[in-house]
Amino acid sequence: MVKGKRLRANGEHQKKRVTFYLLPFAFCLFFLFVFAVTAYSFSAGGCDGDCRKCHTLTNEEALGILKKMHSNAKVAGIQISPVKGLWEVTLDDNGKKGIFYTDFSKKFVISGPIIEVSSGTNKTQENFQKLQNNRKIDVSRIPLNKALVIGKRSAPKKVIVFTDPECPFCAKLHQEMKKVVAERKDIVFYIKLFPLAAHKDSYWKATSMSCKKSLKMMDDNFEGRPIAKAECSTKEIDENIKLAESLGITGTPTLILPGGKVHEGTLPADKLIDLIDKKAVTH
Repeated sequence: MVKGKRLRANGEHQKKRVTFYLLPFAFCLFFLFVFAVTAYSFSAGGCDGDCRKCHTLTNEEALGILKKMHSNAKVAGIQISPVKGLWEVTLDDNGKKGIFYTDFSKKFVISGPIIEVSSGTNKTQENFQKLQNNRKIDVSRIPLNKALVIGKRSAPKKVIVFTDPECPFCAKLHQEMKKVVAERKDIVFYIKLFPLAAHKDSYWKATSMSCKKSLKMMDDNFEGRPIAKAECSTKEIDENIKLAESLGITGTPTLILPGGKVHEGTLPADKLIDLIDKKAVTH
């Protein structure tokens, strides 16, 4: 009797072991099946290689998703994302641009960068930069009478630059702008001081530069020399901050080129000249 019980127990134990090993195997088969179906749907055979033949996302549907996310932004564009199976939706929220992703079922929203593994490229940032560089700002909205100037005011090619006294990229651009005006007398830079909240000393530095109307103070600051804190009353910096927000400018340096096109970030002098000449619209 004991031997019979042992045999039955061993048999049940063997069944459990078989079941234990078969479950992950079955799961793997199921996963491979799902992967194969998904891969086929995104291959040349699925939708004839064109996802838009089988899937759609209208502006109204994208706006509906935004409303559920409690956003009043407008939809600026819709396209297939770098990852098939996702829509890439570009947004315009009072001049501020953005990107989010939603799947073909329209049940999920993905926020964050898509990185291409082979190249390490941030595809989201790449597309966002294209979006930013295609922006156009009405330059008549930007008062220039109080701006600091690098170059001659009479120069026909005017570039407006929003800069932060503690931004290291602004410091690099500052030196490149001086090289540009030394070479090209037809280019002038109008500097709008735009201190970012993340930089604790930017506001008082910007205020001091504004009070003194001193380009030398800006040179000293960007070259790492200390500057004096000026005691004065001015609304210019607060006005610049409000203006930048209304234009959708959130970072520095931001250049508004002749004709109103926007470029973010620094460039060496020769590339900067090429960009200005390409975008220049003179009257």
